[in-house]
Amino acid sequence: MRARFAALALAAATLPGLAAAQAQPQPAPNQVPPQTAARPANANLRAIPAGPGRAVAELQGLDKITARTQRFYAPVGETTRFGTLAITVADCLVNVPEAPPEAVAYLTIVDNKPGQAAEKLFAGWMFASTPVLSALDHGVYDVRVLACRMAQGSSPPSSR
Repeated sequence: MRARFAALALAAATLPGLAAAQAQPQPAPNQVPPQTAARPANANLRAIPAGPGRAVAELQGLDKITARTQRFYAPVGETTRFGTLAITVADCLVNVPEAPPEAVAYLTIVDNKPGQAAEKLFAGWMFASTPVLSALDHGVYDVRVLACRMAQGSSPPSSR
């Protein structure tokens, strides 16, 4: 337990500005946060370089009931479904080429179970390199960020 806590503390210390980013007021579901106020204070992070296609976050979802994982693209500014979850990507950032690879996405995740009111499960920054630092806590689903990129077409990667 101590080793796990120490690892989390070390990861938090290596990501400057995380506490400030998490302390920002969270937007309502399906609303994009103010881009300048909510971004992590890391000088190496920048928007996805422009190119053909549209900006997407590559996510991986795990259904704990069936033990199936699925990789899928979630376009920035749109809502994507995974099971009963509605995942909205408000922003997706990557490190500059000189820095170690990193992808960071601002996600809002809402659970829309049939016959129940929608429940907001998560709103904040998820880091691809340290998923345990800021993770979705749900009994059925896990969601993590894999990458931020420009994607062409609409076919997501296949499930595994």
